[in-house]
Amino acid sequence: MSKINIRRLSLAAMTGAALALAGCATPFKADVARFQSQLPAPQGQTFAVEASNPALEGGIEFGQYANLVAGELTRFGYRPVSPGESPDLLVRMDYGVDKGREKVVSSPGFGDPWYRGWGPGYYRPVIVRGPGGRRYVYGYRDPFLWGGFGPGWGYNDVSSYTVYTSGLTLQINRASDGSRLFEGRAEAQSRDSNLQTLVPNLVEAMFTGFPGNSGERVRITVAPPEKG
Repeated sequence: MSKINIRRLSLAAMTGAALALAGCATPFKADVARFQSQLPAPQGQTFAVEASNPALEGGIEFGQYANLVAGELTRFGYRPVSPGESPDLLVRMDYGVDKGREKVVSSPGFGDPWYRGWGPGYYRPVIVRGPGGRRYVYGYRDPFLWGGFGPGWGYNDVSSYTVYTSGLTLQINRASDGSRLFEGRAEAQSRDSNLQTLVPNLVEAMFTGFPGNSGERVRITVAPPEKG
């Protein structure tokens, strides 16, 4: 088989691998910090969910996220307040996502990839530059898809993308005297700024292992939804 045919077959195989990797759902990872002081063990205490930001109160979107929080608290043994009933606990929630910041990604140069097999020649360290220096992750680099052939068929490609930081804060107060019983924050970075996707994941991360150890900051991984 000629060298050019071998290269065409290799390109087809690599392109298929790239598409397969792109189709894999990425788990959602959030950093969660939680603090508590005399949060009562769940014994059917009633609660009401309110917006920390008055501008969100009464909104349909806020109502959807408040229902997610209510569902989690109910699962742990608390009870949503009934109409006309005074709650034992007031739960205040806030959420948001920033405008994002750019990250620049480059791959180091190396020689002819066609004769390096499916080992290190195709999965190379990618330098991700950001605040605090740079770190290395492994990624798929194809000369046809990522900038073509340079001198010596090296890879010196530079690309950029936007990273968004999203957050969810939760506070639980005793309704009778306003005493703070619990506060937590979940924060994540992603390439998606859609709150309809981010907030449910942040809520799930907040209530994973709830209420947690006071003062502990943990990394929570939320599995991607299964495809039907």
